[in-house]
Formats: sequence, C-alpha cells, structure tokens
Amino acid sequence: MLNFNVLTIFPEMFSSFTQTSICKRAIDAGMIGVSLYNFRDYTLDKHRRVDDAPFGGGAGMLIAPQSVFDCFAAVHEKQAGKRVRNIYMSPAGKCLTGEMSVSLAEYDELNILCGHYEGVDQRILDELIDEEISIGDYVLTGGELPAMVLMDSVMRHVEGVLGNDESTSEESFSMAGLLEYPQYTRPADFRGRKVPEILLSGHHANIKAWQRRQAILKTAAQRPELLETAELTPEERAEFLK
Repeated sequence: MLNFNVLTIFPEMFSSFTQTSICKRAIDAGMIGVSLYNFRDYTLDKHRRVDDAPFGGGAGMLIAPQSVFDCFAAVHEKQAGKRVRNIYMSPAGKCLTGEMSVSLAEYDELNILCGHYEGVDQRILDELIDEEISIGDYVLTGGELPAMVLMDSVMRHVEGVLGNDESTSEESFSMAGLLEYPQYTRPADFRGRKVPEILLSGHHANIKAWQRRQAILKTAAQRPELLETAELTPEERAEFLK
C-alpha cells in the first residue's frame, strides 16, 4: 500500500480528487491512502499566519519555516521503518516523467509539500525535501494541482489500482519511450470514417507491427525529440532518424 501525505493550506481542494474515479476506488480497496495535513494548524502565530516577507526585499510573501517543520515532524512520527520520499511541488524542479512515476510508486510513503505565494523558505528545501518536482515550465498559484497530477500519475503504477497491469505498459511514454499508437472501437465504419483494415484482420503479429509503426510515426510527428532516446531497432533508426 502506498500512502500519500499532502501538506497544504488548502486541503479542501483535494476532496473531489479523492472521492471520484480511480483514486476513490484505490482508496476504498486499500491500495493507496491519502492523508491531508493543513500546516496552518501547526503555526505558533496567534493570527494563524504561515507566511512572511522575504529578507532582502522582493514581491510577494514566502511560506515561513516553523509551521512546515512542525507539520513534517508530525508526519514523520508515523513513518518509522517506512520507505519515505519527501517532495516539494515546484516549477524549479525536475519535470515529472513516466519513469519518475514508476520509481516513486515503489515507496511506502510520499510526503508532498504544496507551496503557495512566492514559494517557501530555502531552509525547508535544504532540511526537509528530498526532491523538487515540476509538471511543466509554467507557474501556478499553488502546488495543489501539481500534487494531484503527481498522485494520479504515481498511483497508476501501484499494483492492482488499474485492475489490469497491462494497461500501463501500452500507454504513452511506457512503450519504449514512444507515444501511444492510435486506437479505435466500434463501429468499424462511423459516418464513412473506417477503422484500418489491419485491426480487423485478427492477425495479431501484423497488428502488433502496425501498432509499433504507428507509435513511431506519431512520436516523430508530435514529439520528435523522444526518438533520440526511444528503444528503436537499427532499421527503425535508419528510417526515422534521418
């Protein structure tokens, strides 16, 4: 079982995420757990403030260290003997990849800190955080939406969550570094738009070869930079990496 512990000042943002779809089913089945910690509850400030102005000037406010340190201490008390990773959602972090999601799914506990305002005091990052993760080269109001993206991506790799473990092996970025091939369902002819004949042939080897080629073509068209590191045969490299 993988536990997500989210440290945030807006825990209410996670209610829909945890109560619907795959996340809810995984929680109900005991495959994952989600605990929300409002680090504002740990502040010693009589006005319940968790932020302050940065030394040296600058726009905006920073999350001050005290409430976050004390909240992390409370979380860590429950994690003795567990494999734990402490993550800060940040536009300055490494961009989330499928490979990272697979690796993070191997932990027992993921502690995810959601920043706000202009970020957090550097001492929080230096002392408490193992890894900063971004979901893209842009800035959001806070770390809550990125945290949900991370959680959704990671939980898909927890055994049993998707019901069919093959469903992750053929998704984009899981297919030897390629995007997923085009897929079709019934009807075979929709308003004159027909499903490729090869998919109706029943010849599994030919279908697999077609899917492989279509995945490479799609990757070449939409994300050509991925072909440089994709697992391609010498023949495929000669054809597509010209």
